[in-house]
Amino acid sequence: MKLVYLGGGVGGAKLLQGLAAECPPENLTAIINTGDDFEHWGLWISPDIDTSMYTLAGVIDPVKGWGRAEESWNVFEEMKALGAEDWFLLGDRDMAVHLERTRRLRTGSSLTEVTQHLCQAFGVKVRLLPMTDKPRATWMHLADGRDMPFQDWLVKEGGVPPVAYVEYRGTDAPSPQVLAALDAADAVIVGPSNPWVSILPMTTLRGVAERLKRLPVIAVSPIIAGTAVKGPLVSMIASILQQQATPDAVFSLYAGWLDTGVIDVQDAPDREQPGRIAAPILLPDLAARRHLARRLLDILGA
Repeated sequence: MKLVYLGGGVGGAKLLQGLAAECPPENLTAIINTGDDFEHWGLWISPDIDTSMYTLAGVIDPVKGWGRAEESWNVFEEMKALGAEDWFLLGDRDMAVHLERTRRLRTGSSLTEVTQHLCQAFGVKVRLLPMTDKPRATWMHLADGRDMPFQDWLVKEGGVPPVAYVEYRGTDAPSPQVLAALDAADAVIVGPSNPWVSILPMTTLRGVAERLKRLPVIAVSPIIAGTAVKGPLVSMIASILQQQATPDAVFSLYAGWLDTGVIDVQDAPDREQPGRIAAPILLPDLAARRHLARRLLDILGA
């Protein structure tokens, strides 16, 4: 069975690691959000791609869930001393990846080609595809009337100001490789990622939702017992949807192409509901990630 995985962020990378441990790499393609990509210090940063790549390569910082393990901060401290903006942390090892990505992009390589090169360098066998080769930025429109790029809101503002709505600016064209992967897929798994900043930037690209409608799609809830394991999703649901944070609030954003929603056992109702399956979805370690991945694959018959 050929599977496509849609994900982004720390939670998305964790489930991807479990799937990679349970699936032959030739049967799994991961399409990764690039809506929070941006330029910083003249470097092109792809946070979700790097988090997925580092996690699969086993070099992720295990405490933060992003960035490199055993990192040093010499260049960052020197840049800070020279007066450079210091709101976004870049470690020395991490910076080498951004330098090489930027260098290759400037010589004419596509983001898809650069990502393939970096994954090969890190020994990642699962195919990671950026959702698009062109910029498509996630912008946060705040309740106080301001609007700003996602990273400014999340890092500079701490993800605190209430969000009125989210906009995607730039291309609406997925890469040809993304469309080809979906056309070849037998099923799609959507990771436990923030829908507005990780999943919808991908599924609102031209032609993606239409392809999802033709496939079995399973999505894992990023909400457990009214809370998000990481990130500002709970407050976003409250400010954008004017609802409490529940799995169904998230799944409502996938209406039209979602077949099955996987919720945590803590959220399981007394009676089974059509289109809902309960499972332990907290992913603290590789064993838990593999267990959930195996459950999803069993549901799909893979």
